[in-house]
Amino acid sequence: MKPAVQITGLVKNYGRVRVLDDVDLEIPAGTVMGLLGPNGAGKTTTVRIVTTLLRPNAGTVQVAGVDVLHDPAAARRLIGVSGQYAAVDANLTGYENLRMVARLYGMSRDSAAGRARELLSQFGLEDAADRRAGTYSGGMTRRLDLAGALIARPPVVVLDEPTTGLDPRARTDMWGVIGDLVRDGTTVLLTTQYLEEADRLADEITVIDKGRVIARGSADELKSSIGGDRLTVTLASGQDPAPALRVLADVGLGDPAHEASVDEVSVVVADGSRTMVEALRRLDDADVLAVDARVHRPSLDDVFLSLTGAPATPDSEPETSDVPEEIMS
Repeated sequence: MKPAVQITGLVKNYGRVRVLDDVDLEIPAGTVMGLLGPNGAGKTTTVRIVTTLLRPNAGTVQVAGVDVLHDPAAARRLIGVSGQYAAVDANLTGYENLRMVARLYGMSRDSAAGRARELLSQFGLEDAADRRAGTYSGGMTRRLDLAGALIARPPVVVLDEPTTGLDPRARTDMWGVIGDLVRDGTTVLLTTQYLEEADRLADEITVIDKGRVIARGSADELKSSIGGDRLTVTLASGQDPAPALRVLADVGLGDPAHEASVDEVSVVVADGSRTMVEALRRLDDADVLAVDARVHRPSLDDVFLSLTGAPATPDSEPETSDVPEEIMS
């Protein structure tokens, strides 16, 4: 069976800056691919190319067997998109928003009305259907935006940081909606700054950095790739991390990491409990004050820091407004 999305040798330059450098990506039908990377890694540029909003310098993209570059109009009929910012008209009701999108897809008045009501029910927005969308909460607005992306029942849905700015409850609700989509056979390309989100939703994860794919696999495979347990030591405020890093380098496996924002140093270790005792003894000998120490299994956060050396943040890449001639027509 052909993959729902096939990206091969994707290259994109902005002037002399290469934002994507020979990116390959394959998403089997009915699965979620999590696309992760630090700020400016190329996630949003990849999404813009897949969704026909930007033309690459080289490479091919196929969605459900359709060549996105050669037939973007046909590809658009196969893709639903929910971006970082909800494409919702605040002055229209929820029902009017969805009916309008359905009409733009060419549906008859009756079909558009029926599809709008169907999606409002599916996304738990029936009670708010006749309220202006401008009165919706952040979570409701996101659900309405995603419902709009599904009007034409696309086989592939692209979600570009769909839960950014939502509170934890609304984020969990959105995860449930995405899970339901996949169970119904939809293929999802997901970019996210929340590693817990990728851990929970993605069947496979691709990590890109500086425009290149640097790792891929399931969440468990990626966690296993960075070794065993991780020892994390929290230093007293104002402590110089250098002595602690030297201690962890001696007792651990590989180079230790330092996260300055929370005064933590960490390293992968072979024997968690025994190594923690030895590390604390050595830190005391070096007059380093540690206020907490713990051993834990690797998380996606650990994988991300190990691979990229940076925390996950919202993507920020060159805008395309100054190169409109490159947008596919």
